[in-house]
Amino acid sequence: MRILALILFIILSPLMFVISLTILICMGFPIVLKQKRLGKNKKLFVIYKFRSMQDGKITVLGKILRKLGIDELPQLINIVLGQMSIVGPRPLTEQDVVRLGWEKEVKRWSVKPGITGKAQLQGVCDAQLSLQNDLYYIENKCFSLDMKIFLKSLFVPLKGKSINQKKTNE
Repeated sequence: MRILALILFIILSPLMFVISLTILICMGFPIVLKQKRLGKNKKLFVIYKFRSMQDGKITVLGKILRKLGIDELPQLINIVLGQMSIVGPRPLTEQDVVRLGWEKEVKRWSVKPGITGKAQLQGVCDAQLSLQNDLYYIENKCFSLDMKIFLKSLFVPLKGKSINQKKTNE
């Protein structure tokens, strides 16, 4: 997985350079957002994302980056460093865990977090549904499920999450 992430990082580096330059021109520094998140076994690590907000608001450029999911490309560095995987539960901040009431949930942090996951394919934001999807993924983790989630994730920027509202385990 780490070698694949490194290869993808190299292949996508021209695109990431253009994105970085565009952010610099439109919003200035910093280009990349660094934020502490909980990883496997609730170990803190720094996640990297392209900056999409300015003055507390999502910018026009930020909306495009988020819609296409390319604000997440710097997370390939997190995979190369062994902190994340391509597929897995999303890494959360400590504040998110408290807000969601998941402090006592242990199983969710038994695997590396991912750039994409089963919960991210849902068309709605619901804490209980997200947790159910994360736990389903952890209990059924295998290459074929990873591939289904990864391939469906590729279509989200094109058609939106609504195309993935069917169960990913079908």
